[in-house]
Amino acid sequence: MSFTETSVDKQGTRRLSFEVLPPLKGNGTSALFETIEQLREFQPRYINITTHHSEFVYKELANGLLERRRIRRRPGTIAIAAAIQQKFGIPVVPHVICSGTTIENIEYELLDLQFLGISSLLLLRGDKAKDDKVFAPTPGGHAHTTDLIRQVVRFNEGFFADGTPMKHPGQPFRFGVACYPEKHEEAPNMEQDMAHLLEKQQLGASYAVTQMFFDNQRYYDFVAKARAIGVTIPIIPGIKPLAKRSQLTMVPKTFHCDLPQALASEMVKCRDDEDVRRLGVEWATEQCLDLYRHGVESIHFYTVSAVPSVREVASRLL
Repeated sequence: MSFTETSVDKQGTRRLSFEVLPPLKGNGTSALFETIEQLREFQPRYINITTHHSEFVYKELANGLLERRRIRRRPGTIAIAAAIQQKFGIPVVPHVICSGTTIENIEYELLDLQFLGISSLLLLRGDKAKDDKVFAPTPGGHAHTTDLIRQVVRFNEGFFADGTPMKHPGQPFRFGVACYPEKHEEAPNMEQDMAHLLEKQQLGASYAVTQMFFDNQRYYDFVAKARAIGVTIPIIPGIKPLAKRSQLTMVPKTFHCDLPQALASEMVKCRDDEDVRRLGVEWATEQCLDLYRHGVESIHFYTVSAVPSVREVASRLL
């Protein structure tokens, strides 16, 4: 089933998808595969696998000075995607990002994915480095998602990034992009952010997945505005159940999304994380049911630190 088709099958089954992280370097795959085992009963439409390129960290030396080192905490996105597809038979959609890599290395990623028979991607710019005030592309890399899209489209047309034609072009990739119901943090206004989404569609994106949100009206307003300017691709809502008291302040700061006052007020009353987890499940369940009532046919879940909650919400929906 392509992402431009309805996500409700002929029996009327609601379709869900899930995002997971590759394991930390050296941790093995057992915990990740256990997560997939917990989610496979919901017959996921696909599993997203995030990508994490190198980042700078500081290590204190014996003399008290700090040494800046580049490390990669979560390697293996492509291998993990292939392993999930092979072990569980679930379609996979790995992230391909601009951050921390070069055009040449992206090309190698595309070749590896093509060899493995993985043809669906989510194309993203990726986060800025922790110490940077604004996003800085890696030398020889892309500055914007639209540049990455152009590379993938050119690859699909049978050309390498340097313009060399491929002798045997493989199966073309189809791809989605991210969008932000409450505006990307770096966009000057919502109108400019919308214009970027329209451009991504015009370049070939076949769907968009939203950043997490907790107020459905923000999503409905966003979709209405997107349709008004000509965005026609599916806009899949991204949902994450809250599970910890710390998320009351951490989530708005990290993901640049507001918590509705009704939700924030209830979180303040919670005595511990278990209270928050129960509240998060109830809130996310009602969000999803309301989305279904408004004609939404596919929902995407962000599972990090919330797998039991996501599983409980999903069990209530299907």
